[in-house]
Amino acid sequence: MSAAPRRTVGELMSSPPVTASSSETVAEAAARMADHKVGSVVVVDGDRTTGILTERDLIRFAATGAEAHGTKVSEWMTEHPDVVAPGLDVADALASLSSHGYRHIPVVDAGALVGVVSMRDLMRVAQVQPVVHPGTIEAPPGLEGVIVADTEVGDVRGTEGFYHYRQYNAVELADKRSLEDVWHLLFEGELPTDAQRASFLAEIRAAREIPASVLEVYPQIARASSNVMEAVRTAVSFLGGVEGFQPTLDIDHAERRRNALQTCAVIPTLIMAAHRLRSGQEPIAPHPELGYGANYLWMLHGEIPDPDVARAVEQYQMTTIDHGFNASTFTARVITSSGADVAAAVVGGIGALSGPLHGGAPSRALDLLDAIGTPENARPYLIEAVQRGEKIMGFGHRVYKTDDPRSVFLRGVAERVGAEKITFAKQVEQTVVDVLAELKPGRNLYANVEFYAGVVMDHCGLPRELFTPTFASSRVIGWCANILEQAADNRIIRPSARYVGAPPPQPVPEA
Repeated sequence: MSAAPRRTVGELMSSPPVTASSSETVAEAAARMADHKVGSVVVVDGDRTTGILTERDLIRFAATGAEAHGTKVSEWMTEHPDVVAPGLDVADALASLSSHGYRHIPVVDAGALVGVVSMRDLMRVAQVQPVVHPGTIEAPPGLEGVIVADTEVGDVRGTEGFYHYRQYNAVELADKRSLEDVWHLLFEGELPTDAQRASFLAEIRAAREIPASVLEVYPQIARASSNVMEAVRTAVSFLGGVEGFQPTLDIDHAERRRNALQTCAVIPTLIMAAHRLRSGQEPIAPHPELGYGANYLWMLHGEIPDPDVARAVEQYQMTTIDHGFNASTFTARVITSSGADVAAAVVGGIGALSGPLHGGAPSRALDLLDAIGTPENARPYLIEAVQRGEKIMGFGHRVYKTDDPRSVFLRGVAERVGAEKITFAKQVEQTVVDVLAELKPGRNLYANVEFYAGVVMDHCGLPRELFTPTFASSRVIGWCANILEQAADNRIIRPSARYVGAPPPQPVPEA
């Protein structure tokens, strides 16, 4: 197919242009535009172009109520307008007009005004060319390294192997504080005093119960869903409807916070209820006195768990509350930016987290250990996997270029509780490092949070079906902290895309 003929500004411009002097009145210029049926006059001083007055300027002028016969063109014209040459390609002229927001632009040849071209003139050509804005930022695939917002919730420093919740080291918080303390920190901006903690715990525990209207239909939702995450996603959407969640744009911070706290508090209950219902068991109501991790395990079996086991689960949950603008957090913020309600944003976060490249990895990392089977098989298995170019689940991270601090911490947790698979897991971790050093020099992969998370959760009695939901049980707090932050100072997130399809407009065939 031959290329479309090149069209130039000179072919489409209006010539000679209608002109005015800066000393003329707006009334005189407007009358001239009406007589010649044009949308602009070019303001000249002899042969020199000094400005342009357009229909848009006249509309703005009329809105002031000023007297047109007593107002000079110089007061309302755009001074020193950009100009184009008659030989300029139409696509380039379109780009110039669009990037500046102009509708008319003078055409100058060798310093002399020869015409004026409008957006309407350019759009008469058959092929609409894509416009490239001068200020456009070419983002890398996956938006890697692109800063899209300011946040006070937390950050990840990948080259340092460090991340934090607000101003505190996240791993140190997981080591020294309770999950509810960190929840208070993310929602309220500070760690709680004793009195604040008591009040916050009372608020959380009152919100753990599944509302009766949701609980009534939940057995059907859980059994019809293919997995726990799917059931929880549906239930959260239903929760937002029956509890009357309103668009974040239409409510104040206090109401948004109430919605967020209820959602965060009830999701662990929904997770365990879905698991039990799918197993043919009745849900267990949350315990009124147990902390976050202990209550989570209570709802699994109806037994008060060993404190060390409960603490191990809670510490895993604490390490995953927030982790920068990961896929699910970014999704939640994008949805919030549209003004949608809290439940809608959380549902989006759950959907993003359900993917195996995000929250779906802990069980797959444990599957790797099962596939290897024995320490003796680790090296041949991993050599073959690397040679086939397979992804080694539980290793590597988009942000960390050194040890993942969550993995290092959870390895210590697994050692503390005497997890059955910890010795084998450490052997596999070292073998991965050795094999990569041998076969892929310079390609350093470190164990990520999913690798030892699976070891910890397996030891604590959580079935693999619950690994990703357990991730969600605490990450929802990070989502909601970001939702509240986004809603408090909102601008809709609306990036651009580069169109790479067939050139438009193609003729529409007759039916």
